[in-house]
Amino acid sequence: MKPNILLITADQWRGDSLGLAGHPVVRTPAIDRLASEGVAFLRHYAGTAPCSPARAVLYTGLFQMNNRVCRNGTPLDDRFDNIARMARRAGYDPTLFGYTDVSPDPRVHDPDDPLLTTYEGILPGFTVRLKLPEHEGPYLSWLRGRGHDVADTCAAHRAVDPAEVSSAPPVYSRGETPTAFVAGEFIRWLSEQEEDRPWFAHVSFIRPHPPFIAPEPYNTLYDPASGPAFAARPSVAEERGLHPFVDWQIDRCQKAHFIAGASGMAADWSEEQRRIIRAIYWGMISEVDDQFARMRQAMEVAGAWDNTLVIFTSDHGELMGDHHLFGKGGFFDGSYHIPLVIRMPGHDGARGAKVEEFTGAVDIMATLSDILGVAPKTSADGHSLKPFLDGTGPEKWRDAAFWEFDFRDIPHQKAEEHFSLSSRQCNGSVLRSDAFKYVHFAGLPPLLFDLRSDPAETTNVAADPAYRDVRLEMAEKLLAIRAEHLDQTLALTELTESGPMSRRS
Repeated sequence: MKPNILLITADQWRGDSLGLAGHPVVRTPAIDRLASEGVAFLRHYAGTAPCSPARAVLYTGLFQMNNRVCRNGTPLDDRFDNIARMARRAGYDPTLFGYTDVSPDPRVHDPDDPLLTTYEGILPGFTVRLKLPEHEGPYLSWLRGRGHDVADTCAAHRAVDPAEVSSAPPVYSRGETPTAFVAGEFIRWLSEQEEDRPWFAHVSFIRPHPPFIAPEPYNTLYDPASGPAFAARPSVAEERGLHPFVDWQIDRCQKAHFIAGASGMAADWSEEQRRIIRAIYWGMISEVDDQFARMRQAMEVAGAWDNTLVIFTSDHGELMGDHHLFGKGGFFDGSYHIPLVIRMPGHDGARGAKVEEFTGAVDIMATLSDILGVAPKTSADGHSLKPFLDGTGPEKWRDAAFWEFDFRDIPHQKAEEHFSLSSRQCNGSVLRSDAFKYVHFAGLPPLLFDLRSDPAETTNVAADPAYRDVRLEMAEKLLAIRAEHLDQTLALTELTESGPMSRRS
C-alpha cells in the first residue's frame, strides 16, 4: 500500500533552533522524537529567500536560476512540474492547509482575473482545504467566533502590554494560535479520510514567521538572557561597513515587519530588546512543536501514523538579531539554514541518523519522485535523499551548499536606483563549504568568509591576497554549478533517425 504523505513547512524556522541540532536553549521534543524515528539533515539549506522564491525551489526542484521566481510576486512559469502535479500522477489528491505563496503565470489567465493581483496564489495541482493568506481572514473569523474582538491581524497579534518590545501575550490563548487553527483543520480533515485510500497533505504553518508574539506559556518559556551571543560586528555602524548590500539591508529593516504596531528601524533596538524578541521567537517554535505533537496523536488514533511519510522543513530561515538584522534575505547563514527531518515508514536502516552532508530544498522534489516512482516532467536540479533514508548513503554527494538571492524591485526600482544597477544585475549567488563561504554579486563586490576562524561571518577577506587562490577556486566552483544546472528540459533530448532520444542526466 502506498504511504500517506505529510509535508509540513513552518515558515521562517532557523536550522539551528532545534533540540536535536544541539541548540543550548530551544526544546523541540516532538520534532526530536520524529528525528529519532527517521533522519535529521543537519546542514540543510533553502534555495533562496523570501517566501515565494524559496517555495518555488521547494515545490519545483529547480534552482532559482531555472524557475526564475525572483521575488514575492514573480509568476511561476506554468510549464514547470511541481510536487502537487507529480503527486496527482501518482494517484494522490494533494490537499493544502495554509498557503503556498505561488504567483500564477499571467499567460494562462485572463488579464482581469483577480488571481493576478496577489502573490499569494496556490501551487497548481493542489486541492485547497484551508487557504490562509497574509490577512488571515479565516483565522480571524474563527477567533471572533471564540469571543475575541479582533478587527485585523495587527489587532490580533499585538501584545496586551503597550510597550514596543514586550514578552506580554496577545489576546488569544495557546489553543487559539494560527498554528493551532491550521492543525485543527488538518485533524478534522483527517477524520474524513477513508482508511484504504492513501492521502497527501501539505500543512503550511505561518509560524514562527512574524509578527513575533506568543501566548502563555510560550511567551515566557525562555529566558531572554540565555542563549548564544548574536553573530554580529560590535556595532551597527561597523556592520554597515561589511558590504554595501548589508548597509542597504539595514536601512530597509523596519520594526513594523516584526512587531505589530511598532515604528522605526530595527537597527535601533538594543541588545536587550533583541534578546526579548529572540526568546519570543523560540517560544513560537515550541508552540509549533506542540501542535505537531497534537497532529501526530490524531494520526496515531486514526491508525494513519505507521504508514505516513513525514517531511518537516521550512521555506527559509530568520536572522533573528544576527548582524543587527531581522528577517531573511542577503547571504548570511541565518537566512538559509533550515531544518529538515524525514521519517519514512518501513525504513529503519537509518533510524535516528543525523546527516552532516549538505542538502537543500531543491532535493525534496527529487526525493518524492524517487519514493513515489513518478518522474518529474521538467528537469530537476536536486538529488534524491532516499539513499540517506535507506541507511546506505549515496555513492557521491555535493561538498557545499548553493543558494541564490535576488533583490530587484520591479514596481518601484528602489534597489536599482540605490545601487545604480539594472534589475538583471540585482542578484547574488552563494557557495558555502565547510571552510569557506563565497558570495558573488552580478553588480557589486564579492565577499569571502573564512568560516574556520570567522564562523559569525564578520570579516570579508575577498580582497586579502592571502586568500586569492581560495577566492578563485570558489568562484570557479560556483561557475561550474551554474553551468551544470542550466535548464536541461529539452537539452537532454535529441531528434534522431529513430525518433527522439532522451537521458535523465
